[in-house]
Amino acid sequence: MRIVIAPDCFGGTLTAREAAQAIAEGWRRTAPGDELLLRPLADGGPGFVDVLHAALGGTVHRETVTGPLGDPVTAEWLEHDGTAYVESAQACGLHLVPAELRPQVCETTTTAGVGELIAAAKGVHTVVVGLGGSGTTDGGAGMLATVGPVDAALVAASDVENPLLGPHGAARVFGPQKGASPQAVERLEARLAAMEELAGVRDRPGAGAAGGLGAALMALGAEVTSGAGLVRRLTGLDAALDGADLAVTGEGSFDWQSLRGKLVTAVAAGAAERGLPCLVLAGQVTAGRREAAAAGVQESYAVAEHAGSVAASLADPAGTLADLAAHVAKGWSRR
Repeated sequence: MRIVIAPDCFGGTLTAREAAQAIAEGWRRTAPGDELLLRPLADGGPGFVDVLHAALGGTVHRETVTGPLGDPVTAEWLEHDGTAYVESAQACGLHLVPAELRPQVCETTTTAGVGELIAAAKGVHTVVVGLGGSGTTDGGAGMLATVGPVDAALVAASDVENPLLGPHGAARVFGPQKGASPQAVERLEARLAAMEELAGVRDRPGAGAAGGLGAALMALGAEVTSGAGLVRRLTGLDAALDGADLAVTGEGSFDWQSLRGKLVTAVAAGAAERGLPCLVLAGQVTAGRREAAAAGVQESYAVAEHAGSVAASLADPAGTLADLAAHVAKGWSRR
């Protein structure tokens, strides 16, 4: 069989490349004769620059910018063929905010470093900003304050389709994940609603990405695109799927948000267009089977369940993912 292995990163435990390698290692234990094509992917969040650099080549530039807590952090952007690819998570990612501090700082974290990264991307005609994995809910206020004049065309590569406000918006959906209490969520919601510069874009899909950074980029005139779809095109996923027998993707948590513009939907869509089954291997699975099937996912498997617990899976992320892949291959490989 010809298997395309195309996962996202596994939230803070495995990069997309490490996840792809672990799945391949486990699969080969069971079906050593299968042909495996590894295509690690990203949807705009963590790993965006790394995945694109591996696929496209180009020049990686390293900058010192303002992190989400106001301290300097190192962030990279990729220059390729006149386009700059910026990963917002490198400047304002949740991984840069210690878990114990999140409840205290969730209302003050800043996207200033993202503006500094965009400003550093000189001599290009387009700047593509990958959105996702942020530790901020400032509506892009920090970015707007530091970006300065932007001469290049802007593209917002979003990992979600959420609007800025409301029950599906940046504060109410993602605020709790960043440490916000119910009271803090309401204060963040009110602050976002009061940002007049975002009034004209607040209802657009993707405006709520990265804590409202999507809306701020839209306010600057950015074109909005699916981060997963963009990476799908640039990494040659479709060419890899041509002639394949099976697609395997994955991420840290396969949940309802996964079905709203995340990477697995792009892989599943590409597989469905070719009549291929698509499997999801994830750290945890809470997405409903019916909803997953509607998105083109035939089956989903949880590392935590196979390993016996979340703690066991986190103790050896690569090893337990490989073990799950070896188990899944028994049912799917023709060997």
